Amino acid sequence: MKISYLISAAAAIAAISLCGSAPAQTYPTKPIRLLVPFGPGGVGDITSRAVMQKVSENVGQQIIIDNKGGAGGTVGASQAAKMKPDGSAFFVGAVHYTIAPAIYKKLDYDLETSFEPITMIALVPQVISINPTRVPVKNYAEFLAYLKANPGKVNYASPGPGTAHHLAGELFKLETKTEITHVPYRGTALAVADLLSGTLTLVFGDPVTVLPHMKSGKLRALAVTSAQRSSVAPEVPTVAESGYPGFEALAWHGILAPAKTPPVIV
Repeated sequence: MKISYLISAAAAIAAISLCGSAPAQTYPTKPIRLLVPFGPGGVGDITSRAVMQKVSENVGQQIIIDNKGGAGGTVGASQAAKMKPDGSAFFVGAVHYTIAPAIYKKLDYDLETSFEPITMIALVPQVISINPTRVPVKNYAEFLAYLKANPGKVNYASPGPGTAHHLAGELFKLETKTEITHVPYRGTALAVADLLSGTLTLVFGDPVTVLPHMKSGKLRALAVTSAQRSSVAPEVPTVAESGYPGFEALAWHGILAPAKTPPVIV
């Protein structure tokens, strides 16, 4: 469940862009906007801020984070597709926006032609988490027994249809042959807030959002969706080792530019 921040790679890319040619030597001359298609506080937002702080130091310009969450990241992706391709703005893409064409009937951006990929910045699993005051279970096995005894009575949250969290939940349902109800939110942080209040039963959550509450005892982490256990929560088993070999659900996040951005800037 390790989150890999490729900060050094991002800094190297920024450094190369400064010395590649004459146009690059004068770029950037003003602050840069980074459109993040997720709400504040989630892993996409936190990862982007960590990487961009290092890039900002390297290129000598402020990088302004602009959160535009909603509809599984497609609201932000739609706006990003309309940004000027002059190096003044970039976009945090994720696995969500590549899945969207299979989920939504119509999108006002094209998966293959609207963006220019630059680099991956994170690979993230999900943590299956519950509010222990609402669900009377102590471990993953007890939770499965509870789900089978209460079909359709447990709800789970995601940042929207087609997100990695949503698909992890649906894969979980298929593999475990249980019935849980999907409730879409505008961001993981909002979902975790409702889990803490008792409004929700279950969240497939980002590690950076869930683990602090797990350590405080407010939430209980039952399993992680990565192939190996987490180095920061080694006591939490994987779904695979809990009786479902081969189960793995990860999400990627990366930086993209609007299509037709000059190659030297990319």
